[in-house]
Amino acid sequence: MSEEIKMVDIYIMGKKYTVPETLTIMDAMEYAGYQLKRGCGCRAGFCGACATVYRMAGDYELKVGLACQTKVEDGMYLAQIPFFPGRKAAFNLEEIKPSTAHFTQLYPEVYRCLGCSSCTKVCPQDIDVMQYIAYIQRGDFEKAADISFDCLMCGLCVSRCPANIVHYNAALTARRLYSRYIAKPDAFLAERTRKIEEGELDAEIDALVTADQDKLQELYNNREIEK
Repeated sequence: MSEEIKMVDIYIMGKKYTVPETLTIMDAMEYAGYQLKRGCGCRAGFCGACATVYRMAGDYELKVGLACQTKVEDGMYLAQIPFFPGRKAAFNLEEIKPSTAHFTQLYPEVYRCLGCSSCTKVCPQDIDVMQYIAYIQRGDFEKAADISFDCLMCGLCVSRCPANIVHYNAALTARRLYSRYIAKPDAFLAERTRKIEEGELDAEIDALVTADQDKLQELYNNREIEK
């Protein structure tokens, strides 16, 4: 005899639903009858589209997480935030340089960091967010780019920051500065780009465009991965 699954009560946008406790927030919403068209993406914790705010019954504190990874709990009150309204500085990459002086003009708030580590603690990718902000403060954009590379841009770090730092946009700018001014040109990429521009890879590209899903999956699974 299979073990009976325990049911728990959750609240989605204020309405009560009873769902199996084994489900993630995203699965529970679909179990409750919601058709998710926005605020869902890869469903595997890699895209950051399903950022969720929730509170537990009797607890004043707001909690956050990714809906595809966070399991439901009894007494959970949910609200989705498919887009986090963080400020994004406008700039022309050709007109700025990888310097603290230029970065201060774009994101002065990074220098208000309190070192509380709230951003790091909430990151669903276990990125040391506070550390890459520290590297940005010092002008070490290479290290900031490396640490922040796996950022999902879900905005959960911003939701916890008392200094109102928009970490993910600051990190994106650091990666762009690193790529444009600091990183050494890649010989393979340059050669590949030349072949594309001169039409040497037209047949290969056409084969990819016309391939069915099974063929594309086979090519992806058997691709050569650079060490």
